[in-house]
Amino acid sequence: MTQDCLPMRAPTNRRHVLAGASAVAVSAAMGGRAYAQQPKTVLSGDVNEATLKPRAIAMPVFIGDDAQFAEQLTQVAANDLVSSGLFKIIDPRAYIEQIRDINQTPRYQDWRTIGAEALIVGRTFRTPEGRQRAEFRLWDPVLSKQLDGQGLLIAPQLWRRLAHQIADRVYEKMTLEKGYFDSQIVFVDETGPKARRIKRLTIMDQDGFGPRLLTDGKELSITPRFNPTSAEICFMQYQSEQPRVFLMNTETGQREPVPVPGLSYGPRFSPDGQKLVFTVSEGAAGSLVEMDLRSKQMRRLTQPQSIDTGASYAPDGRALVFESDREGTQQLYILDIARGGAIQRLSRGDGRYSTPVWSPRGDFIAFTKQGGGQFLIGVMRADGTGERILSSGFHNEGPTWAPNGRVIMFFREGQGATAGPRLFSVDLTGQNERQVPTPSFGSDPAWSPLRT
Repeated sequence: MTQDCLPMRAPTNRRHVLAGASAVAVSAAMGGRAYAQQPKTVLSGDVNEATLKPRAIAMPVFIGDDAQFAEQLTQVAANDLVSSGLFKIIDPRAYIEQIRDINQTPRYQDWRTIGAEALIVGRTFRTPEGRQRAEFRLWDPVLSKQLDGQGLLIAPQLWRRLAHQIADRVYEKMTLEKGYFDSQIVFVDETGPKARRIKRLTIMDQDGFGPRLLTDGKELSITPRFNPTSAEICFMQYQSEQPRVFLMNTETGQREPVPVPGLSYGPRFSPDGQKLVFTVSEGAAGSLVEMDLRSKQMRRLTQPQSIDTGASYAPDGRALVFESDREGTQQLYILDIARGGAIQRLSRGDGRYSTPVWSPRGDFIAFTKQGGGQFLIGVMRADGTGERILSSGFHNEGPTWAPNGRVIMFFREGQGATAGPRLFSVDLTGQNERQVPTPSFGSDPAWSPLRT
């Protein structure tokens, strides 16, 4: 995809795999950047407040020679914005002005009259070279000025990315945070009877569009995680009933095992994509090991005296958060790589904690908490303070962060013989919980970085 600016006008699944050589606790989610300050926002209310008021925006159908295509493009972008819970689209029947030229300054009063805090207009057309181009402008009727203007160019079969890119630009200009719509999810697709589930790794857009199988289900594959810098995932696959870490190119499907002696599980990439941390099983224990993917050199990070797993890097790569039973129950710990591997307990509340994942912004760590007969999805600050529950249920598990660190996706297991897991997302405030569409049952999601 290429883009250019238009002229600016003036003013795990953690469902444990067994014990001993098979006692593998599978982790979930993606890591983030340590110790960063929370970004400011121009939303009506801070991102951590319990209630947010969606902003009213007007978005007429884009202009285009292909009216059906223009309408589809507009709808995908609008759906992205509404799904965030931060925006609502004003009913087009209320629009007073009819947009015929996106380069013409709109009649601001007409849009203020219907309560529009923003106006998004655009056009789309096919270039002589056969590529699809979209141009849009974002206007602020309240301040009577243009906020953004951009042109995007892409291959026709990737047209939905145009819509996601437009939504990301609008989101960024109106919240002062990066968007997350032009991203993907890799997860475990589950089909068949509950006792004989076929589990296949699948990749799709964050809005559930275009699911594509990455594995065929002949071998059990779980805990997929994205490489932050390339089209690659790591995951755990059972071969001859033994867990082993693999790498896969999501574009070519080529995969290879990580050369580790013995049983390995719970992999995750470092923020620069050059290292991999995972657990190596040693008897009834499991220790964290880090591998340099270029040299294949390994170093042990923890000793095999407990089950240490589910490691997630801080965004600067200087620390890890992981889960361990070293004090008798599952709890979260911080390993300070930059200071010689010192380990400090992070979780202090009642219950058992698992599947930790560092936010891309570094301000929070998401986790699964089990207690009182429920599985809870929560967040805490990187120093263990400010614990807050975002979602509770019969079996919630496996959080993963959107690339902007504002939204969390997880899976929820249903009750009953015919029930199964489904993917859900929730805002960092604990609001706007939504089910994410999948072809069948889905578990263990991992969110990609923004695509480039």
